Amino acid sequence: MTHPPASTSAPLVVVTDQSVPDDSMERELAASEGASFRHWDGNGDVAEVISGADVVFTSLVRLGPDALSQLAEGAVVIRYGVGVDNVDLAAAAAAGVRVCNVPDYGANVVADHAVMLGLMMVRRVREFDAALHSGASPSPSSFGTIPSMEGRTVGLAGAGRIAQLTAHRFQAFGCRTIAYDPYADPGPLAEQHIELVGWSELLASADILSLHLPLTEETRHLLNDAAFADLPEGGFLINTARGGLVDPDALRRALDSGRLAGAALDVTEPEPLPTEHPLRSHPGVILTPHVAFYSTESMSRLQSLAVEEGRRALRGQALRCPVPLPEKGTEIAEGRG
Repeated sequence: MTHPPASTSAPLVVVTDQSVPDDSMERELAASEGASFRHWDGNGDVAEVISGADVVFTSLVRLGPDALSQLAEGAVVIRYGVGVDNVDLAAAAAAGVRVCNVPDYGANVVADHAVMLGLMMVRRVREFDAALHSGASPSPSSFGTIPSMEGRTVGLAGAGRIAQLTAHRFQAFGCRTIAYDPYADPGPLAEQHIELVGWSELLASADILSLHLPLTEETRHLLNDAAFADLPEGGFLINTARGGLVDPDALRRALDSGRLAGAALDVTEPEPLPTEHPLRSHPGVILTPHVAFYSTESMSRLQSLAVEEGRRALRGQALRCPVPLPEKGTEIAEGRG
């Protein structure tokens, strides 16, 4: 697919892909700011489509050195969402490209989803539902122990905005909340009744472990065989963050051995899981298709906030949510976000 060169006088706005319903707001932005507009249709080379762009809106398309080096000087890449692991931040720094995210569009919805998944596992909702749909009349003890939520310890891997909202929701059920986050300040967390602990203590104490970390080389497969072995037997895992945080083979072994009583995954590695992947049919696994962030309201906020960031970029104004980039020459694989 060949595109005409962008005008040397007019800026260029490009959408590579979206999680929002349409590109009407992005088109209106370009028109109102006197910019040209392109939307990649998925065919051909994305680097060619974004060549010369001043503002790029992106969701899941990977933008590496080849693509980022084609952008206009001082260009801004705006990620629809929180994580920026699809953008090579080191390459962006090398190309003089700024990167922004939208960290506050749907934190409440993700927290809602995480807690819902936790309740479904602890209260055996899926098992009871399946049994009743099949015509059975299960007793309360049909599927093993069903503890009360009150008194459960919820361990949060990560203590950012979403983790804190998740903690507040679990606290309403009488849960104790602890968190591991090497970047967090324990003072403000303590005021929210969230105790900051070390990684080993988090694993040893968490009846329910909920993941809220970015995916980096440091956190990839953080939940491996060794980590699962340290969890209390019969615990539960919730992942609404990034699939790569969990080694899927180690997860299956933990479920098969009974170390874990259940896992609820909104994100997986790979994503989506192949049709025949063993986690798809595992009785201890609840799967949702990367929808924790999604609601009518959150999508509206996401698009509005992203477009307003694009307007600031085109007008040369200070950006609201710039992502820290590494120094030129340093190597990092994925961004914390």
